Amino acid sequence: MRIDVLTLFPEVCEPFFSASILGRARQSGLVTIACHNIRGWSADPHHKVDDRPFGGGPGMVMMCQPVFEAVEGLESQGEGAATRVLLTPQGERLNQRIVEEFAARKRLILVAGHYEGFDERIRSGLSPREISIGDYVLSGGEAAAMVLVDAVVRLIPGALGDEESVQDESFRMTDAAPREAGAAGEDESGRRLLEYPQYTRPRVFRGMEVPEILLGGDHGKIRAWRRAEALKRTAQRRPDLQAADQNGVESYRQARQDEAGVENSHAEQDH
Repeated sequence: MRIDVLTLFPEVCEPFFSASILGRARQSGLVTIACHNIRGWSADPHHKVDDRPFGGGPGMVMMCQPVFEAVEGLESQGEGAATRVLLTPQGERLNQRIVEEFAARKRLILVAGHYEGFDERIRSGLSPREISIGDYVLSGGEAAAMVLVDAVVRLIPGALGDEESVQDESFRMTDAAPREAGAAGEDESGRRLLEYPQYTRPRVFRGMEVPEILLGGDHGKIRAWRRAEALKRTAQRRPDLQAADQNGVESYRQARQDEAGVENSHAEQDH
């Protein structure tokens, strides 16, 4: 996979892309990430990339010429068609489904803006996918580009040491019963869940104990408990994820019944 990031501040992005999981993925050849300064395509002698808005108003607007030529210049390098992405607070909000879609592409070109915004003809002429990382405004699109790249690269096979760790994360889990340990199923509606609670050593810390069911070694009961906890946590913290239809409510109720059954079974074994 290749990801090109067009920005006015490549020095901001490069250290992030060189560290941790992203850095290892680059070193192993799983992904190529290149940061490019948009000023390199400016036709202005002083490498100017912005100008005052027509009609007046505050701020400066990113000009068409350097952005068009940067995108077209990168695409002409012959590595196949690229998915163009414009980072903007006016775009569709980034979620895990979009991340999974982008992770399946061979090439992405991300355009991180600055100043007051983009000349509207950049949108209409380049027809990029417009993506926002939330309903707030940043000083520039670099942080949004880093968020998107991180979310995408970690889904590339081999980027994480344990592939199962991706399947059970928040927004990757679904409310269908898992088929096997560590695997998340998906129902027809494809509702996503928050991840279940996780624990590690010690078993007791300041009076707070690890749930006993996680210590017994019964993987079937552990899966049922985790599914129930994921549904419960999603209903409590992100009910919007389960609001697709009434089946989400029924799945939650069934999971609570499964959870109660697991607890009762464990209590019987104790006696």
